[in-house]
Amino acid sequence: MEPLKHECGVALVRLLKPLEYYQETYGTWMYGLNKLYLLMEKQHNRGQEGAGLACVKMRAAPGEEFMFRERAEGPDAIKEIFSAVHHQLAQYSREELNDADQAGRYFPFAGELYMGHLRYSTTGKSGLSYVHPFLRRNNWRAKNLCLCANFNMTNVDEIFEHIAVKGQHPRMVSDTYLLLEQLGHRLDREAERHFRKAVENGLQDTDITRYIEDHIDLANMLRESAPVWDGGYVVCGITGSGEMMAMRDPWGIRPAFWMMNDEVFTLASERPVIQTAFNVEAEQVHELAPGQAVIISKDGKLRLEQIVEPRRYAPCSFERVYFSRGSDRDIYRERKELGRSLVAPILKALDGEIDNTVFSYIPNTAEAAFYGMVQGFNEHLNHLKVEEISRWGSYLPPERVKEILSRRIRTEKVAIKDIKLRTFISEGESRNDLAAHVYDVTYGSLRPGQDNLVIIDDSIVRGTTLRESIIRMLDRLHPRRIVIVSSSPQVRYPDYYGIDMSRMEEFIAFRAAIALAEERGHADLIMRIYEQCKAQAGLLKEEIKNYVKQLYDLFTDEEISDKIVEMLKPADVKADVKIVYQSLDGLHTSCPRHPGDWYFSGDYPTPGGIRRINQAYINYIEEIYNKQ
Repeated sequence: MEPLKHECGVALVRLLKPLEYYQETYGTWMYGLNKLYLLMEKQHNRGQEGAGLACVKMRAAPGEEFMFRERAEGPDAIKEIFSAVHHQLAQYSREELNDADQAGRYFPFAGELYMGHLRYSTTGKSGLSYVHPFLRRNNWRAKNLCLCANFNMTNVDEIFEHIAVKGQHPRMVSDTYLLLEQLGHRLDREAERHFRKAVENGLQDTDITRYIEDHIDLANMLRESAPVWDGGYVVCGITGSGEMMAMRDPWGIRPAFWMMNDEVFTLASERPVIQTAFNVEAEQVHELAPGQAVIISKDGKLRLEQIVEPRRYAPCSFERVYFSRGSDRDIYRERKELGRSLVAPILKALDGEIDNTVFSYIPNTAEAAFYGMVQGFNEHLNHLKVEEISRWGSYLPPERVKEILSRRIRTEKVAIKDIKLRTFISEGESRNDLAAHVYDVTYGSLRPGQDNLVIIDDSIVRGTTLRESIIRMLDRLHPRRIVIVSSSPQVRYPDYYGIDMSRMEEFIAFRAAIALAEERGHADLIMRIYEQCKAQAGLLKEEIKNYVKQLYDLFTDEEISDKIVEMLKPADVKADVKIVYQSLDGLHTSCPRHPGDWYFSGDYPTPGGIRRINQAYINYIEEIYNKQ
C-alpha cells in the first residue's frame, strides 16, 4: 500500500555481428537500440526518477565520436532519452538510415555496445548529475569508461580513503563517483601495463594502441577494486574500445541475469524481461553468481570470472515479495506460496469463521499472494468438507451433501486505486484529506454488519497509508472485522543495500516496540541499547554487533502486531481491526533460495550493514533528545 523506492535497474546489450546483419535480418540496424528500450521499459518498476543510456561504436574513425550518452530525470525519462536519440537520427534521410555501414561509421548511437539504467534515489539526492551512466573520458579509447550500477555501498568512507591514500582526489564523496574514479584508475593502470609490454615487443604508434585494446582485461581492474566494497551491487561497465562487464556482489544481495546466443549478449536485473525482449525460455537465461563477473571482450568472446570469493549467501528476499516483476516463473510461485502459508494465522484472527468472510487484496502487487491465500483456504475448506462427510458416513442426506459441497470461499474486488488523484495531492491537512480518497471501495461487495473482510498486502512498512486511508476506507463497507494481512514479516530494520528505508522511525514495527517498551517499564533498555551502540563507535565494522535486536526480544510478534493496530486504527472506525504478518519461517519456506532477511531479522549479511543499523539507532535516540 506504501510504494517504496528501491533498487535501480540495469540493462546491457552487446551485438555480436556487424550492423549489416541486423539490417538484413530484422530490417534495421537499430536492433540493439530497440532491444535496450524494451529491457528498460520492462524494468520501469525499478526506477522512475531518472534514466540514462550509453553507446559505444567500435567502427568510428579518429576524429569521430565513439561514445554517446543520453540522460533524463522524471517518470518519463525512458521516453525522453530514446526520443532524444531518435531526434538526432532524424537529420538523416530514409536511404541514409538504411545504410548500416554508413550508420556504423558516422551516425550517433549506431554502435555495438549499449548500456541502460533506471534510477531510484535511496539517498535523497536528485539532479541530472546523479543519473547513471557515469562517464570518464580520455583520448585513448581503451581508457574511456562508462559505468552504471544497481547498488548501495555501506562503506563509502572506506572506499574514499582507499583511493585517496593512493593520491587520487575525488570531487565528490558518493559511492557512484568513487567507483568511477577507482575503476577508472585501475583501467588506466591496466592500459599502461600493456603499453609497456607493447613497447618491449617493439611495437610503435597505432600498433601499440591495437595491442592495448586487444589485451585489456577488465577482470584485473575489478580484482584490484572490488575487495574493499561492502554492500549490495551489480556494477556494469563498458570501455571505449569495446569491452563490457558486469559484476555481482559476493553476498548475492542484488540480482543480475544474462543470456547469450550467436547474435547478442544481454544482461538485466530481472529474468522475465530478457525472456520477453528476446523470446527465450527461462532455462536459457542464467543468473550471475555472487562475486562473479561476466566479461565480453572486444571481439565478442564471453567469459565468467570469479572476482571475489562468495561470502554468506544472502539474496534479497524483498525482491521476491515485492520489488521484482511478478511475471517471473519462480517469483509468481513464491508469492502464491507466501499467501497460502498464511491460512492458519488468518483463521486464528477470524476465530475460525469462514462463511461470513470476504477475501480481497490491495494493491495489485499483492495479487499473486491473494491467489495463494485463496488456494490455501480452498484446501482448508475441502478438508472440512471431507471431515464432515466422513462423520456422517452413508447416512448423510443428499440435501446435506449438496449444502456441504456448495460452501465456497468468497472473493471480491473490494478496493480500487484512483491513480489520477495522486497528481493533485497537496501538503498539510488537505493532503491527508485527499490521501484518504486515493483508494475507493466497491460498495455492496460485503453484507454490512455481517461479513468479515480479509485483505492481503505484500508489505506493511510505515503504516501511513493504512492510518490515513485504507482502514477508514474499508470501514465504509461496515464489516464486523477487518483483518489486514502482510505477505511479508514485520519490517523492523532499515536497508542499506539499495532500498529507500534507512531511518528507524520510518517503521511502524519499531515504533510499536518502542511504545511497548516504554509502557512496560523497559525505558532503561532503550537507553542501554543506545549506550552499547555508542560504545562500538571506535571498533572496526567487522567487530560491531547488532544490539537493537534486544528491543524486539522483549515481545512476541503478536504483541507487536496488536500494538501496531492500536497505533494505526482511527478513532472513528467501528470495525474490529487485526493485522496478521507473515512469519520468518513462512518467508524462508516460501522463498527458499533467497535467505536475505535483514529487514525482518536484523541479520545483515555485511559488516557495513551492522555498523549502519547501530548508527541509525544512535541517530534516532539523539534526535528524540534534540526535540525535547
